[in-house]
Amino acid sequence: MERHYGMDWLRIGAFGLLIFYHVGMVFVTWGFHVKTAHPADWVAVPMLLTNAWRLTLLFVVSGYASRALFAKSTGIDGFLGNRNARLLWPLLFGVIAIVPPQSWVEMVGQHGYTHGYLWFWIHDYFRFGTLNGAILPTWNHLWFVVYLWAYTMGLALLLLPRFSGVQTMFDRVFGGIGVLWVPIAWLLVTQVILFRRGEDTHDLFHDGIAHLAYFPAFLFGFGLAASRPAMAALARFWKPAAVLAVASYLIVAAVEIAYPGYAMPSRPIATLFHVAREVQCWTSIAALIGVAERFWNRDSSWRPMLTEAVFPFYIIHQTVIILVEYWLKPLGIGPVAEFAILVPATVAGCWAFYLIGREIGWLRPLIGLRRRAPRERAPVAAGADLRTA
Repeated sequence: MERHYGMDWLRIGAFGLLIFYHVGMVFVTWGFHVKTAHPADWVAVPMLLTNAWRLTLLFVVSGYASRALFAKSTGIDGFLGNRNARLLWPLLFGVIAIVPPQSWVEMVGQHGYTHGYLWFWIHDYFRFGTLNGAILPTWNHLWFVVYLWAYTMGLALLLLPRFSGVQTMFDRVFGGIGVLWVPIAWLLVTQVILFRRGEDTHDLFHDGIAHLAYFPAFLFGFGLAASRPAMAALARFWKPAAVLAVASYLIVAAVEIAYPGYAMPSRPIATLFHVAREVQCWTSIAALIGVAERFWNRDSSWRPMLTEAVFPFYIIHQTVIILVEYWLKPLGIGPVAEFAILVPATVAGCWAFYLIGREIGWLRPLIGLRRRAPRERAPVAAGADLRTA
């Protein structure tokens, strides 16, 4: 398959937005592992700009990347072997070494836990039970890796029969205006009409409504990677998609401003909010992919390194955010100064984790990087061809 640089840039941008979103979680009133001393309701308004579509987009681009990996694999066995190694080892390493500081900070700040981190990690973290209502050990933000692995296994089951004509059907359904209205209809039926979407549980076995959104998004990305008609349709309709995305966000934001914290007084207003949110979800994704196809499908000397770096960034970013805010909060410098320090500190911590980790051979597979061949150098040239999850 020909590499689509625009989708690479979209994937890089999606993970970058995720980092800023999790920084925002420190300052909004929604639940999080650590909070600033005075979280504000108004922070929810800019966060709702990406709240509806950021995770669904990640599954779409992950499905797209999976098609490219499948195309260069030696059958389904080779594809699954690659996915198992590139997802399960980072997940295991993350649960053991990356996530525990997040749980410790939450225990200390929200549950009055008095022991130090080392005691917590040795005596309490691996209890395989609960502590003050929190499940330990946990995967926290790495739930995305768990879901991605599960969806990959589901995809493999669909690939085994080698149904003929599936790609042709995909091209026919999504090769025109259906690329907008079919996913919107699916989201409205599954997330609003049949079920009312609430917060994701991040529990693989008890998150059915979220799976009805994320798994089809992953499959859509897989089909899109081999569908010129669907990609052309997204490029053709990106402007009306963007208009709908902005209009639906304005409705979402207006409801949030009028009724902060989802305190909606009636079912019609709640329904309006949820309908607008699902429309915003897909039209935003459609517009972004259309823009990536029209304007971003070009290479840069930075692209190979950034493409490789996003997965290690994802693995470490939330731990950096939580630890930095844990150290900042007692200083009493206020949310503006905290934000001004937290953003560059998080970016610096992510870069340090990646740049150091990529040079340590045994650590590379644990942070989502492929094993380096003998005398292989770090990816800095524009011609490098590296693919990650």
